[in-house]
Amino acid sequence: FWGMMTFVRQLDWLRRYKYTWAFAGVLLMVITFMFGQEINGARQWLDLGIVTIQPDEIVKLILVVFLAAYLDDHRAAINTVWRVGPLNLPPIPYLLPMVLMWLIAVGTVVLQNNLGSALLFFGIFLVMLYVATGRTLYVVVGSASFAAAVYVAYQLFGRIADRVQNWINPWVDPWGTGLQPIQSDYAMAAGGLFGTGLGHGYPQFIPVVETDYIFAVIGEELGLLGTIGVLCLYLLLIGRGYLIALRAEDGFARLLATGLTTIIALQTLIIVGGVVRLIPLTGVTLPFISAGGSSLLANFIIVALLLRTSDPEWRRG
Repeated sequence: FWGMMTFVRQLDWLRRYKYTWAFAGVLLMVITFMFGQEINGARQWLDLGIVTIQPDEIVKLILVVFLAAYLDDHRAAINTVWRVGPLNLPPIPYLLPMVLMWLIAVGTVVLQNNLGSALLFFGIFLVMLYVATGRTLYVVVGSASFAAAVYVAYQLFGRIADRVQNWINPWVDPWGTGLQPIQSDYAMAAGGLFGTGLGHGYPQFIPVVETDYIFAVIGEELGLLGTIGVLCLYLLLIGRGYLIALRAEDGFARLLATGLTTIIALQTLIIVGGVVRLIPLTGVTLPFISAGGSSLLANFIIVALLLRTSDPEWRRG
């Protein structure tokens, strides 16, 4: 964060090299697929010896930068309707490059068996496309296509079927795949209104609690009031991010701030919704709280870019 605020005075270079960033992001995902380390059935880590990084945390930032630059450059063309006989079609040639970049990234993630990131990438893509065009048709078609993809993934990947089963009824396998959600439910229930107090919970009973189920620990030790307080802090951060986007005078800055804020919003929604079993749990991190150096690094870069986007000086060069 300090490095971004100290040495990155302008953000125009992000826009200027959008295709370079896109190529680097796809290449990074391919390298991870070929040489990545597999943990808990997902191949999403690169072991560099000194450190282990999670490339999709960087790729999501690259995706936002590319979409913001591309959508702003081709906003008029993308909003144009092509008439083919009685049909009104979107300008497919202008949509194809960004859709192709998204498909490559998400396809690689699916091959890595990391569907949580695929869901995040899709959400970012859909939100930014809607903000740039204002066309509900893209949202409807995109949501329908994603629902079909989820059904296919449910049929093909055992991990997805397990997560859906745990969402519906984890007691089918209480000592196996259902152990995490069951222990999480007990922890949240034990917290009550005020919680058991910091350090007085039993997080060790929840497997891999420091990543997927860290919100359950907050619910146990800080109670309902503590979880509401944490969610209010997220809402404050997300609200400020979207306010930065609304106040931005430049189209690229507006889309960039929207995409960066959407990353935090979607990750929070996905992981909190999964812990309280509102939706099936997917493997993403709770921003600034879950363990993971790559995630923390990406989150601080997001906040730094939002601050730079809110500063009118960076556009004057």
